[in-house]
Amino acid sequence: MSAAVRLSVMGAGLIGKRHIEHILAWPEAMLSSIVDPAPAARELAVSLKVDWFPSFQDMLSGNRPEGVVVATPNQMHVANGMDCVAARIPALIEKPLADDVVAAHALVEASERAGVPLLTGHHRRHNPMIQRAKAEIDRGGLGQIVSVHGMFWLIKPDDYFDVAWRREKGAGPVFLNLIHDVDLLRYLCGDIVAVQAAQSNRLRGNEVEETAVILLHFASGALGTVNVSDTIQSPWSWEFTAGENSAYGHTQESCYQIGGTRASLAIPQLDLWHHPSKASWWAPIERERLSYENEDPLALQIANFCGVIRGTVDPVVSGREGLKTLTVIDAVKRAAETGDFISVRNS
Repeated sequence: MSAAVRLSVMGAGLIGKRHIEHILAWPEAMLSSIVDPAPAARELAVSLKVDWFPSFQDMLSGNRPEGVVVATPNQMHVANGMDCVAARIPALIEKPLADDVVAAHALVEASERAGVPLLTGHHRRHNPMIQRAKAEIDRGGLGQIVSVHGMFWLIKPDDYFDVAWRREKGAGPVFLNLIHDVDLLRYLCGDIVAVQAAQSNRLRGNEVEETAVILLHFASGALGTVNVSDTIQSPWSWEFTAGENSAYGHTQESCYQIGGTRASLAIPQLDLWHHPSKASWWAPIERERLSYENEDPLALQIANFCGVIRGTVDPVVSGREGLKTLTVIDAVKRAAETGDFISVRNS
């Protein structure tokens, strides 16, 4: 086996620490350094016996890695990514790729021109359950996809909004949460070419939206609806249904339904519903639960990143794919603010 891939993590916040844990646990990866000016990040590096650097440039001159995981605040993603491209170091950038579509496009174009791999941290695509659903759809098990529905209903407590930026535009559930769901629906059902949306902030009255209803138009001709709110006490969200993160409760409900001419699929249970004898509402309907091997998607994401660096696999979520999802979210925000039918810009 070749030597472990040396990775540096930029940003030692909540998600950065989770990446660090998975790098340390993955046998084909090695944590070479932590890049973060905060004293707590330096203390973490000392405790882990790895190098600490306050900046990217300090890291380059001190201990150049083979890859960088960028887990800094959203507004820093593009600058950090550009640094990686300039240094010709592959980067895995946490979602969203950027907080601005134009800047994200510039980053992706730069990485592609330079031939430097750029990955987006939409880790849910790596989930074996999603991979199993994708395989079933791609093999034609659902027939032609007709309609899709997704739900993100949960309630964020009052003290969540004590932090000022969470009450301001750009910090609502559409940008912070729905981006995950849109990315999965794009991955499973194909590109989204247009959107319509409405939003409301009538309960809390903050500048940011708290509820939105979105209509998705897929390139295939399928239609989708997504209902998102962070002010509803509910079990219907990926967080509560997938069991992916132990910080949330785990319910037995579904958060997505994908309907086709041959069958419908409920996610995350992977319940496949179909009429075995005759396609008719008067005929019996049966459920088949698809099986898969459960693995931590964040660990699989690190494994994919290492494979990309070694040149043995393709990215599960490239920078270009992250840009396409961000472009849909940008269109959703514009549709909700204007009430217009918005075509998704080609990215």
